[in-house]
Amino acid sequence: MFVKQFVDEGLGNSSYLVGSEGTKLAVTIDAQRDVDRYIQVAEGLGFRLAYAVDTHLHNDFVTSALELAAQVGLRVGASAEAHVAFEHIPLHDGDTLDLGDLTVGVLTTPGHTPEHISFTVTEANRQAPSAIFTGGALIVGGVARTDLLGHDLTKPLARDLYHTIHDKLLRLRDDVVVYPTHGAGSFCATPVVAERSTTIGRERQWNPLAQALSEEEFIAQATANLPSYPSYFKHLRRMNQAGPQVLGDIPVLAPLSPEAVHRQMEQGVAMVDTRTPREFTAGHLPGSYGIPLGAPLVTWVGWVVPFGTPLILIADDSNEREEAVRQLIRIGYDDLRGYLEDGLEAWKAAGLPVSQVLTMSAAELARQLERDNTLAVLDVRSDAEWRAGHLPRALHVEAGRLPTEAMPFSLESYVVVHCGHADRSTVGLSVLEQRGYRNLMLLDGGFGNWQAAGYPVVQNFE
Repeated sequence: MFVKQFVDEGLGNSSYLVGSEGTKLAVTIDAQRDVDRYIQVAEGLGFRLAYAVDTHLHNDFVTSALELAAQVGLRVGASAEAHVAFEHIPLHDGDTLDLGDLTVGVLTTPGHTPEHISFTVTEANRQAPSAIFTGGALIVGGVARTDLLGHDLTKPLARDLYHTIHDKLLRLRDDVVVYPTHGAGSFCATPVVAERSTTIGRERQWNPLAQALSEEEFIAQATANLPSYPSYFKHLRRMNQAGPQVLGDIPVLAPLSPEAVHRQMEQGVAMVDTRTPREFTAGHLPGSYGIPLGAPLVTWVGWVVPFGTPLILIADDSNEREEAVRQLIRIGYDDLRGYLEDGLEAWKAAGLPVSQVLTMSAAELARQLERDNTLAVLDVRSDAEWRAGHLPRALHVEAGRLPTEAMPFSLESYVVVHCGHADRSTVGLSVLEQRGYRNLMLLDGGFGNWQAAGYPVVQNFE
């Protein structure tokens, strides 16, 4: 058995190419939409891709199945309970896919989603599987969350997940290797550790949710303290069920003149500026979203830019543009109109307006807070980060809630925005600017610099 793991740090997910070294037949599991990676690895190792399968209807990324089917002619497998609207093999509990001297078995494992399945892999000379690909049914140190389909299903799905783990997965041998899809950095997972694979034995011994003594104890643990998640999640399950558009290749963006960009902005096209926070604050197009490529772009576009919005990128480097496109198509932002040719300098040369944001050091902010009771400090980090420690007098709104939540200050207020360092602050600043706030400043180095300088920190663990 050959296993190649592809890790997407931005989404916190793993996808897989699994093949037989003997027959050279392979299957992809939970692969992402920019499929050239899987095709290149398979071809380079002499594998023929025979199947593409998904463990469930994903909320966080677009399935690759139709893209792979169109490009290499493989067969698509999906849970029979997913009721997908495209040609596929409907997979039921106990079904198998044949890779010659490997057998891929189907195990129904509901809980993370109702239609969830897992895939065992058994070698020809063994009676029991060597590995299982668990999607979100069992992850390293935890399970995937059950609340993504709404409050009414959260506890029923958690109950299903309890039985999936205790009645099915924990009955496998201790040495079975577990390859989950969701992992560290995924909004689908709770809790998580850094490792991307594990074993049944390890999870039996160390996973607190595998050790729950009753359904009710499991449900209480699995549904406690769940963080917020990006708003685009509510669209992708439906897209994956209907079948996404086949792109055929990674889209190549067309260069657009400043005048063309300006016209499209007036027609409702959104500008996404993927440059660094320092570059964005020094000068940017008014009304653009400041979302650095490493923020990651794939999360924050999906959180603050309305799903389906046509986009133009500001990214000066061709490699950065390609990476941005890959991230965007993975989450279904397909209406990509082009990029601003020659970047901000061309925009300035055309005489078009530029916005700036002042930057304030931790020392300057400390001095200002001592003498100015009207200055607002907005912390846009997560709830957990806020509780662990925050600036005195700071106000808190998670960056993902900024597009819609009422702000605790007026449009005329002077506001210093910060996150842990800078990336989410840039997202927050750009969203607030779009909402009409103009007296905005960035805390240089964010909470990290404030704390490192020894200034006071308040904790709220209750």
